[in-house]
Amino acid sequence: MGLKLKIGQMQFLQFVAWGSWLITIGAYAFNTKGWTASEFGAVFSTIGIAALFMPATIGAIADRWINAERLYSMLHIGCAVTMLFIPMVDDPAILFWVMLLNMCFYMPTISLIFSISYRTMDDASMDIIREYPPLRVWGTAGFAAGMWITSLSGLETSAWQFYISAGASLIVAGIALTMPKCTPLNQKSRTTLGNLLGFDAFTLFKEYRMAVFLIFSMLLGVCMQLSNAYAGAYIHHFKDIAEYASSPLLKFPAIVVSLGQFSEMLFILIVPFALKKWGIRTVMIISMVAWVFRWLMLAYGNPVDGLFLLIGSMIVWGMAFDFFNLSGSLFIEKETDPSMRSSAQGLFQVVVIGLGTIIGSFASGYIIDAFFTENGVKDWQGIMNCFALYSAIVAGLFVIMFRRDKKSDAATFANRSAT
Repeated sequence: MGLKLKIGQMQFLQFVAWGSWLITIGAYAFNTKGWTASEFGAVFSTIGIAALFMPATIGAIADRWINAERLYSMLHIGCAVTMLFIPMVDDPAILFWVMLLNMCFYMPTISLIFSISYRTMDDASMDIIREYPPLRVWGTAGFAAGMWITSLSGLETSAWQFYISAGASLIVAGIALTMPKCTPLNQKSRTTLGNLLGFDAFTLFKEYRMAVFLIFSMLLGVCMQLSNAYAGAYIHHFKDIAEYASSPLLKFPAIVVSLGQFSEMLFILIVPFALKKWGIRTVMIISMVAWVFRWLMLAYGNPVDGLFLLIGSMIVWGMAFDFFNLSGSLFIEKETDPSMRSSAQGLFQVVVIGLGTIIGSFASGYIIDAFFTENGVKDWQGIMNCFALYSAIVAGLFVIMFRRDKKSDAATFANRSAT
């Protein structure tokens, strides 16, 4: 089996394992288990908690002790076991701990699959900037496929969504073991507790430009969490408005949200050309502006005469997400030493999914309750406009603070990124 085919299969199954339940576990908890929002609410915090420390820690282990492909396989086996256990859980407090364990297994695999793909492609003398994004498309397709399989088969409230996830994890664990070996490149360095926790990667903050990049990646991670948490709920709220309640758009909300994944497939393919033409600074600015438009389109869209705005917001999501997530990962790969690339990719996930998710969850919850909720009714247009203002402020500060490199970013990305 060719290397590209294996990488594409891994990308696909990696995100089938997540997409099959991430959007629909709420429906399972409320409709099948009968849990309240407060009982279930803590479950999503496990994503941010696990992402705070696991990606960097596992990245450090891959850099020093265990082949990345073997470690990746073991983690997905852990994912499968915990997913198979979830249908047996009847107590939401226990579900929190089971899901936290699952996320401790799953979150590091996101950065590891970047590292494994880049390492094996580099060893095969492939152009990562040009050849990786078309393979990453399969990851987006996998997330959408997971959502569609669960939604169209009527499993949004069924435990089968977790069995689908477990099956995908087991298969990708097997494929990973057939990948070329990704042996540790930093075996000779002295081992300390800081090494084990992945603190070596935090030395990246010593360089001003990289520090600013990571901080603003975290702020964009807040946007990603806001979208994950509220885009679906925003679409659902139209069911409570008489003039929109009969719209066919509202029958399959998960399918509507999945349009963003199809948009990602397009913009993933554009990323390498954008990086080579404009460089990381301009690409990040484009992403931030796209977030502003994403929120404004949601604010003024609806399922009837504003349908084009709702659909447009899903399309813009692809640019907003990929132009910082994928390009950011490629930037990290280009700028860091080979001996700590797994740790650096882990740190990138820590700031985006870990800190970004936690800050976004708590800050948005407080702001929405304090300023945009009255008698239990949310001012959704005001909420979306608030998110747009936040994104615009982030974009403005980034323009001021992120300096152009002395050598052109575009020229740097025009060459092979890995050495």
